[in-house]
Amino acid sequence: MAAPPMRTPRRLATLPRVRLAPASFPLMLPTLVEEVPRGPGWLFELKWDGVRVLALRAGGRVELWARSGARVTDRYPEIAAALAPLGGGDLALDGEVVALDAAGRPSFERLQRRMHLVRDVARAAVRVPATAYFYDCLALFGRDLRGLPLADRKALLRELLAAPGAVRYADHVEGDGAAFLDAACKAGLEGVVAKRGDARYLAGRRTEWRKIKCVKRQEFVIGGYTDPKGTRAGLGAVHLGVYEGDDLVYAGRAGSGLDRAGLDELAARLRPLTTERCPFTRGSPPRGPEHHWVRPVLVCEVRFSEWTSEGLVRHPVYLGLRTDRRPREVRVERAVTPRS
Repeated sequence: MAAPPMRTPRRLATLPRVRLAPASFPLMLPTLVEEVPRGPGWLFELKWDGVRVLALRAGGRVELWARSGARVTDRYPEIAAALAPLGGGDLALDGEVVALDAAGRPSFERLQRRMHLVRDVARAAVRVPATAYFYDCLALFGRDLRGLPLADRKALLRELLAAPGAVRYADHVEGDGAAFLDAACKAGLEGVVAKRGDARYLAGRRTEWRKIKCVKRQEFVIGGYTDPKGTRAGLGAVHLGVYEGDDLVYAGRAGSGLDRAGLDELAARLRPLTTERCPFTRGSPPRGPEHHWVRPVLVCEVRFSEWTSEGLVRHPVYLGLRTDRRPREVRVERAVTPRS
């Protein structure tokens, strides 16, 4: 049964009208922090592992816009179709498009099968359906809501998106944000976003919105490196591997996390180890003159967000060399549940 049409709240009549165009709605961005904020007044949402989207509906026509300003309506037709019959008149919603895995968790890897498509979108939508989780309502019935507190905007959004489907309300919790983050990390999610419930919607990066990410870290064997590019010195990135039996399996490369001194020092350690033979016996290491191989005798520690299904690390950050681990001891670390 279809949800009853949403009625215009009386208080919205006093709010200014707004032009429903992407230039009218510069996005509010969270500030990255390491600690979950404490104290009253904070709302905690999941950090969705997808792509930001601004949804506009004016005169019954729905358009989706990426953070870059690109129009992406044709990439996610199921999202546009789900927004078309909703109540609320002319509206603007802020949220995230995700692709859910079999466990119902957002998977950036799955979403990449949709993100760049311009052809055969309908067929891809059947294989990898997209879902939009909206966490803010910026305009409703043509009225600008951004001056209202976030808690009020979300209450209106919850009413608008009462029926689940391809577009959904991104709920929140109040209270113990640290426990919420811990639960999100244990579930393999990207992290959480803490937001002030009394905050207005302000363009740009703001501390009223704060993101806290879940991260993973472990040791990897260094099996090669790439040439530096641009003004970077020493090397570009290191090629990473883990052992499975006697095979060194390619696990991606890490270039972030190294300053100028670190780049020079690591390059000096790696160049004497250079060999013509690629040490990776499994996986798909890249090829080309910019890639150089080394004997796999050095171990480093890397922070990253997740493993892909191809066995590669995503968002790797180099932390440093480890001299207390033997290369052959380096394996993929899997989480286990202790019996007691």
